[in-house]
Amino acid sequence: MAAPSSSYGAVPLVPGAEPLPELDVPPPGRQHRLTVLLRLLLLLPHAVLLAVLGVVTFCVAVVAWVATLILGRVPDSLEQWLAGYVGYATRFDASAMLLTDRYPPFQVLGEPGGYPVQVRLRSTALNRLAVFFRLLLVIPAAVLASLAVAGWWAVSVVSWIVVLVLGRMPLPLFEATAAVLRYRMRVTAYVLLLTSAYPKRLFGDQRSADAVIGIVRGPSATRPLMVGTAGQVLVGAFLLLGLVGGGGNAVTYEPAPAQAGTP
Repeated sequence: MAAPSSSYGAVPLVPGAEPLPELDVPPPGRQHRLTVLLRLLLLLPHAVLLAVLGVVTFCVAVVAWVATLILGRVPDSLEQWLAGYVGYATRFDASAMLLTDRYPPFQVLGEPGGYPVQVRLRSTALNRLAVFFRLLLVIPAAVLASLAVAGWWAVSVVSWIVVLVLGRMPLPLFEATAAVLRYRMRVTAYVLLLTSAYPKRLFGDQRSADAVIGIVRGPSATRPLMVGTAGQVLVGAFLLLGLVGGGGNAVTYEPAPAQAGTP
């Protein structure tokens, strides 16, 4: 079972509210320029392992979906694997997206103690009807996440150069990048039945009614994730770039006759 954190959530939950998966990332600090320069090369072993884990996780997710329809909940052993995969993939993405300079550990199950990037999950009751239609329900959020991630990677070379020159990630870029990563993590957790809460708050927590109740004090810069105006503009730019790139691919792609109608 995904273990709840005693300090779970950015703020006290509003009665009846569904707890969203949370992401802890420390404030942007100094990064070694050499590790920034070689970041994707250094992460290659993790990328290979993540590809293998993705295949296994797909199979586990199918079994979990069937089991949840029958039992009304994800069996503990399957939930533990799925939660571990989400945490591992998120730590990999955080390093690849230059949110942290710490090399991610090769740990799949559980959250590695002492690592600065942590995923906070809390098990909640699952509605069988929502589980049955999960892939259909998640389409709007999945499209939004795909556009944001594609837009971020479209300008990733610029981000890489900025961090390489400055030795740290500027705060607006950090906020926007963390917002994209957190939203993607929430979509993945929702698809994998680790939460009943629909993915939300791509542009940060400041517009949420419960985000003003209190703030978690500590090393996390993302609970709550208060995205400034410049960061929100960047998130919007990522979405626009992702949309333009996707639209361009749709216009220029001409399927072969044998592949017509195949995505």
